[in-house]
Amino acid sequence: MVADLAGETAHLVAADPLTRIELLGVPAWTVTRHGLARQLLVDPRLVKGIDAWSLWQDGTVTRQWPLIGMIDAGRSMFTVDGAEHRRLRIKTTQALTKRRLDALRPDIERMTEELLDDLERAGADGEVVDLKAIFAYPLPMRVVSQLMGVDRADHEMLLTWYKAFFSLLTPQDERLRIIDDLDAYFTDLVRRKTAAPSDDLTTALIQATDGGEPLTEEEVIGNLKALVAAGHETTIGLILSAVRALLTNTDQLAEIRSGNVSWEAAVEETLRWDGPVTHLLMRFATEDITVDGVTIGKGEGVVMSYRAIGRDCAVHGADAGEFDITRPTANRHITFGHGPHICPGAALARLEAGIALPALFERFPKLSLAVPVAEIRNLPVLTQNDLAGFPIRLHG
Repeated sequence: MVADLAGETAHLVAADPLTRIELLGVPAWTVTRHGLARQLLVDPRLVKGIDAWSLWQDGTVTRQWPLIGMIDAGRSMFTVDGAEHRRLRIKTTQALTKRRLDALRPDIERMTEELLDDLERAGADGEVVDLKAIFAYPLPMRVVSQLMGVDRADHEMLLTWYKAFFSLLTPQDERLRIIDDLDAYFTDLVRRKTAAPSDDLTTALIQATDGGEPLTEEEVIGNLKALVAAGHETTIGLILSAVRALLTNTDQLAEIRSGNVSWEAAVEETLRWDGPVTHLLMRFATEDITVDGVTIGKGEGVVMSYRAIGRDCAVHGADAGEFDITRPTANRHITFGHGPHICPGAALARLEAGIALPALFERFPKLSLAVPVAEIRNLPVLTQNDLAGFPIRLHG
C-alpha cells in the first residue's frame, strides 16, 4: 500500500535502473529509468500473458492476490502479444478514430460547462468544495460513457465498482465479485449493441474488420472493460495533478494565463512529473534477459514505474524532480507507454485535459487550495496517482 507516494518515488529515483521490489508480498523487478524502459517495452521476450509467470504457474500467486485482476483481466489487446495483439489493437484503433474524437469535442465542452455550473453552485457562498468529487471524478466517466454508449444512469454504479476494484482496502472476495459484475455488465452491453447497433465505440468494436475475422464477444468485452477503466481513471489523475501543480506554482500558472506558455505544455509536464499512472503491472520474461549485468530470470515479472521514469535526470536534467512547464524535454515522457502496447486512449486523455483545465481556470480565476498541499492525500491504490479528495475555494 502506498502511504507515502513522494517518499516511494524518491526511493525509486535513487534506486538502480532495474531493481527488486515486492508487490503485496510478491517479488518482482521494477524499471526506474527512461532508457531501460524504452528498451524493455519493445523486447519480445517480455510478454503480457500471465501463463508465462512462474509464480502463477507454480501456484504461489492465486486469484486471492489483490492485484490479480489487473494482470489476469481476460482476453483483450492489453493481455496478448505479437500477431494476436496487433489484430486486436488494429480493430480498436479502427474504432477509436480521430474523426470520432473530433466529433466528441463539443460534447466534452458541454459536459465540462455543466460540471463547472455544479461547482459554482456548490461553492457560491465561499464554501469549500471537492474538485475531485464534483468535477474531475464525473467528467471522464461521462466522456468515456458517451464514447462507448453506456447509459448515464449507470455512471455512479460503474464509478463505485472501479473505485473498489482498485482500492487495496477492498477485501479480495468483494473484488472478485466486482470483476464478475463488470463482466456481466459489459456482456449485456455488447449483446444489446449487437442486436441494436448505434454510433458508438462499442458498436464499432463489434463491427470492426480488417479483412479478417471480427473480434469475438470475449475480446470486445475485454477491450471495453480495460478502455473504460483506463479511460476514466487516468484522466481523473491527470486533471487533479495539473491543478495541484499549477496552484502550488502560481508563477507558472501566470505564464499560461498571459499566453506565454500553452496549456498543452502544462499537460505534458504534468504527465511527466506527476502522471496518473505510478506503476504498470506487469510483463513476464519468457527466457533469461540480461541488462547491464543484471538478469531477469525466465518467468519473473517486470513492473514499469512510470512516476520514477518521468523523473530520470539523464533525460530531463538535474531538476527533473521539479515541475517546470517550460521544460524542453517534457514531451519526451513515456507516461502512456512505449512500443506496441502504448495506450490507445492517450489522445482522448489529452483532449479532455486540454478542454477541462483552461475552462476551469477561466471560470474561476481565483481558484485556490482550501488546505495545505501536504494534506491532500492519495488513496490506497498501487497503480494510480489517485487522490482521496481535492478541497478548494473557487473565489480565493
